[in-house]
Amino acid sequence: MRKNRAGRCLLPLLIASLTVIALRAQDEAAPLIARIEGAQTPNRRSLDSFALPELMVRLHVPGLSIAVIRDFKIHWVKAYGIADVESHRPVETNTLFQAASISKPLTAMAAMRLVDEHRLSLDDDINTILKSWRVPARSVTPRSLMSHTSGADDGFGFPGYDPSAPRPTLVQILDGKPPSNVGPVLFARPPFQAYKYSGGGVIIMQLALMDLTGKPFAEFMRSTVLDPLGMQDSSYQQPLPAALAARAARAHDGDGKSMGVAWHVYPEQAAAGLWTTPGDLARFIIEVQRAVRGPKGAVLTQAAASAMVCPVGVGPFAVGLSIDKRGEGWYFSHGGSNWGCRGDVLGHVRKGYGVAILTNGDNGSALINEIEARVASAYNWDSLDKPLPR
Repeated sequence: MRKNRAGRCLLPLLIASLTVIALRAQDEAAPLIARIEGAQTPNRRSLDSFALPELMVRLHVPGLSIAVIRDFKIHWVKAYGIADVESHRPVETNTLFQAASISKPLTAMAAMRLVDEHRLSLDDDINTILKSWRVPARSVTPRSLMSHTSGADDGFGFPGYDPSAPRPTLVQILDGKPPSNVGPVLFARPPFQAYKYSGGGVIIMQLALMDLTGKPFAEFMRSTVLDPLGMQDSSYQQPLPAALAARAARAHDGDGKSMGVAWHVYPEQAAAGLWTTPGDLARFIIEVQRAVRGPKGAVLTQAAASAMVCPVGVGPFAVGLSIDKRGEGWYFSHGGSNWGCRGDVLGHVRKGYGVAILTNGDNGSALINEIEARVASAYNWDSLDKPLPR
């Protein structure tokens, strides 16, 4: 009984201390948030003269959510604007957005988890794993599929489906057969000869992962990545269950207007089907960063994370992530563009900072680019250290 009473006494103190820590972090971030939200000085770019709410109006983006990472931790998360112009429901930090192609690097992380468990090899022929379909080419591997160097030549995005429309199976999508609304996935060249972005290649990986594990894809992603990272506001379920749909952001066009149905449904879950929040995506970024730093992360070993940030030698992609040099730093990133929404994740490979941004408008990319530039400036990303004292 003494132990239970002590626990009951300690719990309020623990909650109070955590609240104080959170408030201190929020207070510390406040000047940086204000700098990002305000007009920029000097005016380096055409949009710098506008405060963030003005930018949203000017670019016709109804809603926006941001998470900023510093020192391998989430520094702050904040939401802006309207989730649905029909109902005027505001965006909150737990509002779900379609991540679109940001779904792909999380799929790659799940595949790398299986590599760590010796259940999958990056360099085996994918046809040794597939049971439901066959790749009509030789030596196509998971590494080539997830780095867009497999020779797949589809080159199209996925427009999604009206919720009331019939939806194809993955095999129908790959074969380009009705009711699929895209063409077949064809292979134009041997692997690792050239880079061409291929959503179809990621659908092949989705099918392979399902064939290998025997699990529905949303369930596989939940147990392999989402739950271990604490991504409780994320789901690969398509269509979105009613309980989650109640707090999901609606799709909007380039004028910021609603687009008939609230959103499209994506059976291409691995490539375009993730619903999530910037706070949850920040957890994904931090996992990559911590695992790269070593000795391991919550999901990945250091070796697995390294495969996700080391380009394969053809094109800008590693396994699931685009890698590029910005200023003096190397960054990993991935954008997303579904019907009526845009998003981006960006993280420094070594220094433990980054940002995740999701929007619910077709003009979201311009807004995202401006915000990322403001975050980089406010946080002095890749700036020189202070001079040594003489």
